[in-house]
Amino acid sequence: MVGTPAILVTGGTGKVGSRIARHLKKNGFPARIASRRQPSSNYNGLTEHAYFDWSDETTYAPVLTGIQRLFLVAPIGVADPSMQILTFLEHALRSGVRRVVLLSSSLITADSPGLGPVHKAIQEQLPEWAVLRPSWFMQNFVEDHFHAASIKNEGIIVTATGEGRVGFVDVEDIAEVGFHALIDEPPHNTDHIITGPQALSYAEAANILSTAFRRTIRHISASPEEVQARMVASGIPTNFAAVLTHLDYEGIRNGLEDRVTPTVERITGHVPRSLADFATAYAALNVPATHK
Repeated sequence: MVGTPAILVTGGTGKVGSRIARHLKKNGFPARIASRRQPSSNYNGLTEHAYFDWSDETTYAPVLTGIQRLFLVAPIGVADPSMQILTFLEHALRSGVRRVVLLSSSLITADSPGLGPVHKAIQEQLPEWAVLRPSWFMQNFVEDHFHAASIKNEGIIVTATGEGRVGFVDVEDIAEVGFHALIDEPPHNTDHIITGPQALSYAEAANILSTAFRRTIRHISASPEEVQARMVASGIPTNFAAVLTHLDYEGIRNGLEDRVTPTVERITGHVPRSLADFATAYAALNVPATHK
């Protein structure tokens, strides 16, 4: 609320961070968006923007000044961001941050490489914390993602997941859980595995999108090597593309994402949005009607 310390939102121009910033503003909580670029939306009043660069430690102190609560998003496209994040966390703890909400992924635990050490540090060093572990975003089919690009340009989704299923989740639902993790009293002090209401294969997801978008969208099951090559060709760094392909082939294909959880309803009070509802709503606003 007005008069309380601002909540720092790293990745504040990204899919989840931007939506959390909007929830904070809507509910009267001051927020500071930290990123290398200005927000695309008009964040006036309760929300400020501060320049932040993970690779430049001189930007850490200014964004952390006066901050007690922090939404933490790893740098984009980095295969192992743990050292940068742990260094930033050291600065945050020294500056007086008491609560951290980390955006992670459903298959990552405190024992995993990459973000695993960050999970562990937050749990051991912060008096107030939460780790968001969402499944794969529904928005990846339509916003700034290689799946969105291949759907738009080729009418296909290419993965190494086989018939493996995923509890695709709306980023709006993730952001609402994150908002509560930041502002609720008492602190959550737990991991939140966040999914949509049903687990779907990519072929089933393609059929749902085809119906909503009124065009044929197909899932193509490819080898890990083919998928990784497509990711790299789309501009994803090679090391990060290897991580994503591994999650496809060793994770989703083997059933590790085939689950749904009650987290969204338990934290927010409403059921998570289905992919069909998401796609239909998106199409109504963005997709010209075709009959291919």
